[in-house]
Amino acid sequence: MYEMADQSWRSRPKRMASETIKAAAFRIAEHAHHHALTEIEIILHGGEPLLAGRETIEEAVTVIRAAVGRRVRVEVVLQTNATLLDVPYLELFDKLEVGVGVSLDGDEAMHDRNRRTAAGRGSYAAVARALGLLIQPRFRHLYRGLLATVDLRNDPVTAYEALLAFSPPAIDFLLPHGNWSAPPPGRVADAEVTPYADWLIPVFDRWYGAPRQVTRVRLFAEIIHLLIGGRSASEQIGLSPAAMVVIETDGEIEQSDILKSAFEGATRTGFHVDSDEFDALLTLPSNVARQIGRRALAPTCLACAVSTVCGGGLYAHRYQQGAGFANPSVFCPDLMRLIGYIRDVVQADVSARMKESP
Repeated sequence: MYEMADQSWRSRPKRMASETIKAAAFRIAEHAHHHALTEIEIILHGGEPLLAGRETIEEAVTVIRAAVGRRVRVEVVLQTNATLLDVPYLELFDKLEVGVGVSLDGDEAMHDRNRRTAAGRGSYAAVARALGLLIQPRFRHLYRGLLATVDLRNDPVTAYEALLAFSPPAIDFLLPHGNWSAPPPGRVADAEVTPYADWLIPVFDRWYGAPRQVTRVRLFAEIIHLLIGGRSASEQIGLSPAAMVVIETDGEIEQSDILKSAFEGATRTGFHVDSDEFDALLTLPSNVARQIGRRALAPTCLACAVSTVCGGGLYAHRYQQGAGFANPSVFCPDLMRLIGYIRDVVQADVSARMKESP
């Protein structure tokens, strides 16, 4: 968040005040009860959520669950860089039933290239130490997986196997944030060049071709699920409506924080937990576009054979200054090649298995 186009974090509190937590809990409970939801998910993130401290995190989880009540299951997950993750934190998360996701980009050299401390030192050693605690039998049930950002400078299979070394139940590979006005590294305006597909395909082959599946890679699993007619559960891909709102530390209700990569103010709604329901977001044209599936896609996407799988790509990746979000993803060539490759591999596999069956 500190390197995105939107720098509004500079003017916001570093952590939520108790009054804001209570107001946010009220709005969460209000929404869950109004829509008769039986389950909701709360994601604690930042910045770095562990900087808020154990007392603030415990307060937030406890107050939200109390406000929602026992009829609604509240799944809480915390996404952290893990540099501050220690036994006292894990004991707290065990008590609160809070799942833990950790950001890790590969081996030590790969990770430390981009993820450094405020003092400029690499953070891999601290993350590896924390993961060593998390995978212990005592805390393993809290472990939700690893999040890794694709870096074209890294060898893909080496990066994947470095993540496997920490026995993750799931791995989430994210494309780096970028758009047509601020392209991601290596992404040029050439439909024949597909550096991100070229990076991800060897990882897919290693994952799909393994004798047994030792982890779930969400991007690949989502693509396969969509190819066989399922619905997406991720903003990265597919046409399912956006189902997330962000509550900032000052209580502002915003759209997905990934939109901060587009331009200053891209996430702003003008709504606040003190005065507005979450449903108010449904009146915003910018949010409506993320709810109406194919009708919000660019003409190029509507004519594309894989649009129901790609879904136009992540909404933030479609932005172009002066033209808004009504464009294909800046990763369009990569997504087309990756989806086509996975489709062909899965179809060939299914055909072979059908021939083998009696």
